[in-house]
Amino acid sequence: MLEIFKAHIKLNFPTLFRDKILLACSGGIDSMVLTHLCQKLNLNITLAHCNFCLRGDESNMDEAFVVGYGSKQNILVFSKQFDTQSFADNSKHSIQMSARELRYNWFQSLSEQHQFNCVLTAHHADDSLETFFINLSRGSGLDGLVGIPEKNGLFLRPLLPFSRDQILKYAQKHQIEWREDSSNVSLKYHRNQLRHKLVTVLKEIYPNILESLTKTQSHLEASKELLESHINDIEEQVIVKTNLSEIHYDIYALKALKSMPLYLFPLFNKYGFSDWKALSKLLDGQSGKKMLSKTHTLLKNRQVLILLSNDLPTATSQKIKSENDIPFIENLGCHLKIDKVSVLDSCDSNTIYVDFEKLQFPLELRTWKNGDYFYPKGMKGKKKISKFFKDEKMSLTEKDKALLLCSDAQVVWVVGRRQDSRFVVSKTDTLMCKISLQYATD
Repeated sequence: MLEIFKAHIKLNFPTLFRDKILLACSGGIDSMVLTHLCQKLNLNITLAHCNFCLRGDESNMDEAFVVGYGSKQNILVFSKQFDTQSFADNSKHSIQMSARELRYNWFQSLSEQHQFNCVLTAHHADDSLETFFINLSRGSGLDGLVGIPEKNGLFLRPLLPFSRDQILKYAQKHQIEWREDSSNVSLKYHRNQLRHKLVTVLKEIYPNILESLTKTQSHLEASKELLESHINDIEEQVIVKTNLSEIHYDIYALKALKSMPLYLFPLFNKYGFSDWKALSKLLDGQSGKKMLSKTHTLLKNRQVLILLSNDLPTATSQKIKSENDIPFIENLGCHLKIDKVSVLDSCDSNTIYVDFEKLQFPLELRTWKNGDYFYPKGMKGKKKISKFFKDEKMSLTEKDKALLLCSDAQVVWVVGRRQDSRFVVSKTDTLMCKISLQYATD
């Protein structure tokens, strides 16, 4: 196994021979064999052990085992204890998902702090087989069926070509010590049920199932790459607008696709939307209908489907105490600047000129609400903000982000849209001020 492992590293991970490596070590057989193999190749490894504090003394003994091994072998060990149960309760995630999030976040943090080039985990061929059936049972697309990736950014998995049996034989031959995790035999976990009930039977019926699955997943990976290339071409046809905060999809163009429902999953699954039937209904839904995933929102707005990140900042009320204040508008990603001027320069959508003496500080920068109205410059009479937005054909997301600059509760400016005529400079000798949005490139 050592010679095969060495050849595998040379072919697929040649930089490991000079990299600074963080190796995730639980103390179990898989990670201890990976540690031993790396030592035999004289790789520069540091161990990282997670104590999830879920098995009492057993968890603490695992930690002591890894720390002790590192001390004997003169290998640096990072060890961290997590209150995994509390994290799971607060996040509403399963214990397994919580532990995964905690350890990967910690590994990422350690890598940034100590300049590790990569993180090695001890996933092997049997893990990939189990993951295949887990994702199959969840109705996964190609992403879930191609198996555990050998490379995923910072994380590398050099044991994937090897089976659990190969790892066990290597450990026994070299008299490697390891810790047994008692939870691995518990059938309350989905993965353990697959491992002890389904996979055992499959291996009896199909002794070469691991090799066959590897070939199948290789074919699936090729199909996935072909599909991704095609979807990129389709996106060019259906996306009509994109920026840092939104992607707009033309609903007419989506519906014009042959076998349109089949495209909805690969187009939107990467944003957390996997129910293509619900997506189809959204295309025919009323304007204002939306779907939510953990990370994104899909909003129907007339004949456009708008994709938004759920992490976008929302506008809040801001006070501007004097003309010297230069507040940052997080919702728009710019500053608002007030300058006293003596000459009117050319205006654009980001600039207005007002009678300074009509302003009453503090000014307020806020989101609009129902009932707001103003007197639009260039028009007669007053108009409700909601009606102005409708006439401007603003999308629902544009309305949500719209801000009003107010003086003593009166609207001075629908920011970036229209000035209020009550504050327009009326005399040449009036003390004027220029109010403008200042972006980073200004």
